Amino acid sequence: MGNGLILGIESSCDETAAAVVRAGSDVLSNVVATQMQMHALYGGVVPELASREHLRNIVPVVRESLRQAGIEAKDVDAVAVTAGPGLAGALLVGISYAKAYAYALGKPLIAVNHLEGHIHAVLMEGSESAGSMESEGSTLALVVSGGHTHLYLASLDQGIWSYRNVGRTVDDAAGEAYDKVAKLLGLGYPGGPWVDRLSAFGNPKAVPFRFVEINRGTVDEPSFDFSFSGIKTAVLRYIETHGMKAAIEERRTALEKMASPTLEDVHALCDAETLDLIASFQAAVVGNLIRQTMAAAQHFDVKRIVVSGGVAANRELRSRFETEAGKRGLTVRFPAAAMSTDNAAMIAAAAWPKFAQGEFAGPALNATPQLRLG
Repeated sequence: MGNGLILGIESSCDETAAAVVRAGSDVLSNVVATQMQMHALYGGVVPELASREHLRNIVPVVRESLRQAGIEAKDVDAVAVTAGPGLAGALLVGISYAKAYAYALGKPLIAVNHLEGHIHAVLMEGSESAGSMESEGSTLALVVSGGHTHLYLASLDQGIWSYRNVGRTVDDAAGEAYDKVAKLLGLGYPGGPWVDRLSAFGNPKAVPFRFVEINRGTVDEPSFDFSFSGIKTAVLRYIETHGMKAAIEERRTALEKMASPTLEDVHALCDAETLDLIASFQAAVVGNLIRQTMAAAQHFDVKRIVVSGGVAANRELRSRFETEAGKRGLTVRFPAAAMSTDNAAMIAAAAWPKFAQGEFAGPALNATPQLRLG
């Protein structure tokens, strides 16, 4: 297997990333060029602009990942790239570059599902051996981000990972709901971090949000689905019925004049009612994520849970998950902060088992924006 070095490339949305990982766990470099400030001007990701920035960033990012790893391009054993899901144009930049790079080096190309990458962002940091993970049975994986909210049963058998989707959002992803609610309240983009930090100043029981139970499965094959569009609408209705629009516009205008607002700046622009609404929203979303995940864990009798994706960096989510898991005798793990958001180390880590099995992509590899896992 050579040196066990895999160059990973990720360009599914608004992060151009490259990393070098040895044997699926030893991260030698992890370089990310973010487009967050540019897209913040528009209140969300603009696909055409994202693709253009990927074209500008892909070459220097890959070069820097090799430099930080202290290797040359010829030293890598394979090139791994995100094939989907994601934005079509953004994916094509990474795929086209990875295909050309692998061909020029005479190295195999490995296609990786972005969602599988998020799961391996947690698994790569674990101390368990492959043998112990196989013997302990399935792992329940919650992938929760701005674009995805999925529950998977992940199983390892003779070095091969398999995934079964047992729950997903039927509308907005959890992170998408965070961003939309933050926008409704006049906060900046991305909204998740602001909501998380400001929620500490409000009463999480002030506004009684409720979730409608979604039951699309059967008794033998239940589904543990999510829906977050309803709570976004409930926040909008609360704003309208409580006369909060004028204050929201004042806050939005004030923040637009600040180059880099601090938590203190934003906190000072929020009254008690706004802070209570934020805290109640976060408590409801986190509670729903935990309820569905724990129900699935009980049904499938799993003992290990991993939570990954950008929303996995949420402090309340981590704290409440650990508390609930502890009550049930379950283990729950999260990725390091740098591995929660999109990065290429997780792509290289997910590619390692495929490399070991000789699961390579051909020259016909193309972007699959709606690529499924399991």
